[in-house]
Amino acid sequence: MAFASIFVPNFMVQAVERRETALRDRALALIEGAAPLWSVVAANEAAAKAGIELGMTKSQVEQFCGIEIRHRSQMQEKAAHAALLDLGWSVSPRMEDAGLDTIVVDLAGLNSLFGSEEDIAKQVRERARDLGLAANVAVASRIDAAVLAARGFSGITVIPAGEEAKWLGRLPVGVLSPSAEIMETFERWGIYTCAALAGLPVLQLSERLGQEGVRLHELARGESVRSIVLAEPEIHFEEEMELEDAVEELEPLSFLLGRLLDQLCARLVARSLAAGAIRVRFDLDPAFVMSGFASTNPEPRPRQKSAPKIYERVLTLPVPMRDSKMLLNLLRLHLQSEPPSAPILKIVLAMDAARPRVAQGELYLPSVPDAEKLELTVARLANLVGDSHIGSPELMDTHRPGEFRMRRFATPGSEPSKSEKQIPFRRIIRDANSAHPIRTTAGILDDKVVRSRVRTHDVNRATGFRIFRPALPASVELREGCPVRVGFRGMRGEVVAASGPWRSSGDWWREDAWQNDEWDLEMRFLLAPEARVDAALGMQQWERIVNASTRRISQGGLYRIFYDSIRQGWFVRGMYD
Repeated sequence: MAFASIFVPNFMVQAVERRETALRDRALALIEGAAPLWSVVAANEAAAKAGIELGMTKSQVEQFCGIEIRHRSQMQEKAAHAALLDLGWSVSPRMEDAGLDTIVVDLAGLNSLFGSEEDIAKQVRERARDLGLAANVAVASRIDAAVLAARGFSGITVIPAGEEAKWLGRLPVGVLSPSAEIMETFERWGIYTCAALAGLPVLQLSERLGQEGVRLHELARGESVRSIVLAEPEIHFEEEMELEDAVEELEPLSFLLGRLLDQLCARLVARSLAAGAIRVRFDLDPAFVMSGFASTNPEPRPRQKSAPKIYERVLTLPVPMRDSKMLLNLLRLHLQSEPPSAPILKIVLAMDAARPRVAQGELYLPSVPDAEKLELTVARLANLVGDSHIGSPELMDTHRPGEFRMRRFATPGSEPSKSEKQIPFRRIIRDANSAHPIRTTAGILDDKVVRSRVRTHDVNRATGFRIFRPALPASVELREGCPVRVGFRGMRGEVVAASGPWRSSGDWWREDAWQNDEWDLEMRFLLAPEARVDAALGMQQWERIVNASTRRISQGGLYRIFYDSIRQGWFVRGMYD
């Protein structure tokens, strides 16, 4: 049995450099405390070579040239620790959270998957680099020996079983993390390495230092044995960034969002997951309101006070994704259509984890657009025309004629949400042979007449119904309450057969209530000479509305008209194919 310990040296500095990658090539000092008594709590190697020491005040550090100063960020340390945990779970489900900068992974049974222990250590170090962390990896047969080796040796270390004391003896005694009092005692005794501590007699050490001395002696010899304490995996991916200067423009914000998305997607890849939704939260400057990120308006509106302090949006993805560039483009389009109203002081970006999309194409089916590219195209169109004007039409659960809404496009193989599983878009026309009685204003028609009229324009033969949006105004001539001539768009038609009316009404409590008397008519059109000029003026528009049905107008067709009792007028709802 072997264990691998992953240790991130100088963790506080790496947590900041992980967020600001440009700082890795510069001298960096982290300060902490209350103003103006800030003091240095961590520094990278370049800053140490320049003369920066722990405990220096901020004013002292500012006297050095080329030193970047940043405040210690517990928020960034929390995110870096979460990334470190994701690294461990990407290797094995048996992992121990040994500290803010250290984890331990059980390597039992992983050789058949990843190769030798040294190969596993190399892969782990590469994955840590992808997550923005430079880690030391040590492999040993005992947990504490692996932890001490990772903290004491840089790079990759593989300790053979039984040689723990030999390898750990080279390390300074400070790697055992003794208390300040015991460390001072070791210095007075001249004990500076683990080998020197392991050479002391246990009984005398116990008499002078108690059980803590015995424990340190056992760690120095590499003989400490314990079981791994398993950590519970979390499916929570969140990155935060506090900004020193408020961001108002889309381009600098996109740069910051891209950096956070890269880190989140790297964590998702490490866990073999993808993002099902993106949750964005901005802490806004409460003192101002700005015009937003839309670049189409070059002149910003004057700023006002009392802006909302929080901007929150949820971007639901049609399929799970983990392409950071694609997600960044979607976020940019979303922010352009719904920009925040004030400068941004803090960014919180979270992802809802989901299983990656697994799709296998059919051999004889035509190729379809990639779901990610389709979503990006839809987002661009929505940014131009609005979210409510793009999608798939869906009939509403109402008797209002032609009532529908636009819902999100459902990509092949994706499961629709509960809100999308309501009414299928398959009922296109109302059957004229329904059980409703066919009435006119004079009463119920004779059954023989009804049957003849229904046979004459059997709607069941129709393959579809073309709705005119908006309904076309019409002039109707009645005879005994039944339409005999209909005119619209410069066309005049004789009614060959008629069925109706069907009266429907609803939503009387709303301002847009309706009350219609509908007729299905079979008409034969004759183009009146005096109407040719009017028809020519609107012919192109008429062709767009009726599509390729203009050829049938001169011959005739099946149409549905209705009388709107509220607007007091006749209209043509559509035609049957």
